[in-house]
Amino acid sequence: MSNYLNLSEKKLREYVKANPQDEEAFQHFLSIMRAKPGRVVVSTDEQLEIELKKRLVS
Repeated sequence: MSNYLNLSEKKLREYVKANPQDEEAFQHFLSIMRAKPGRVVVSTDEQLEIELKKRLVS
């Protein structure tokens, strides 16, 4: 299904949740999320804690 290409971010999120088997839609959603400015990726609980403290102190 390519109709997901025209959905808003919110509607796309809802579509992906309702259609977990649609890998293309999921990958499209991930590409949108990854393109957002200021995105922070953490791999461990320690990294998450550090990032949260940075933002709470600011």
